[in-house]
Amino acid sequence: MRRREFITLLGGVAATWPLAAWAQQPGKLPIIGYMGQGTAAAEAKRVTAFVGRLHELSWIWIEGRTVAIEYRWMDGRSDLAAEIATEFARRKVDIIVTSGTPLIVAAKRATATIPIVFSVAGDPVGSGLVESLARPGGNVTGLSVLSTDLAGKRLDLLRDLVPGLRRVAIMGNVGNPVIVQELGEYQAAARVLGLHVITSEIRRITDIAPAIDVFKGNADALYVCQDLLTFSNWNRINTLTLGARLPTMQASRESIEAAGLISYGPSFPDLSRRAADYVDKILRGAKPADLPVEQPTKFDLVINLITAKALGLTVPDTLLARADEVIE
Repeated sequence: MRRREFITLLGGVAATWPLAAWAQQPGKLPIIGYMGQGTAAAEAKRVTAFVGRLHELSWIWIEGRTVAIEYRWMDGRSDLAAEIATEFARRKVDIIVTSGTPLIVAAKRATATIPIVFSVAGDPVGSGLVESLARPGGNVTGLSVLSTDLAGKRLDLLRDLVPGLRRVAIMGNVGNPVIVQELGEYQAAARVLGLHVITSEIRRITDIAPAIDVFKGNADALYVCQDLLTFSNWNRINTLTLGARLPTMQASRESIEAAGLISYGPSFPDLSRRAADYVDKILRGAKPADLPVEQPTKFDLVINLITAKALGLTVPDTLLARADEVIE
């Protein structure tokens, strides 16, 4: 069996193996409470990376050194975060692993003692999750995707892909303070590039379709700011933008697998893998307060040629050569 197949199998079994089976192992079993933003299917690659790294670090299926992982999925419903975080706190799991500012905030409000590791956070200092990146303090640490130069890079990639790009639309959930900050970064980057910006502020699922409808004929391309709301509805967004024949840039590979066009951003599976390193250190006695918040080191450019063809776009060879992955 190839290594990739093995890790995939491992991730699937770890997600479904009953707690009673773990309990048959000798000694106390550390329990990880995993709060996922979307669904198990949507985050499969992230979970596989996380569980695979734990296996490499000898926390999975090694006698005397095993962990139980209990999964809870938001399916895009941020209102469930407080309930699930409270459940994990009440059960006194050993570590809570999650991503996205609303979920991290919910976990922090639920417990000041259980270590919380986040694989993705926008601005952990500005959001009050940690005191500083170098010295988080408290019980929360992990990986931040705060990077002010991503806006310019993504818009520049859209210019390479869409001939004569002049008007760019930016859509984001303004109910999320991190996204409000991101919208400002894109407006500034667009001005530098000489692009006219159309901003659409959404707050709920029902805002998505009307927002995209407004862009028809008024924008040459769209960037979708990613958070719990948009990530959980990427299939809906891709269908609507394809119907509107609107070239769209998104932040992660998962968002463009089906009918998406192009994504550029941190590798979220890689961030999940690195989150497992934090879990390993904490289980071995390290304190979250002493573990610095780290930044992404791996960025992926992914292009879906199937969608490009449907939109009548010819992807330049120079752009294809830069891509980390091309979906055909």
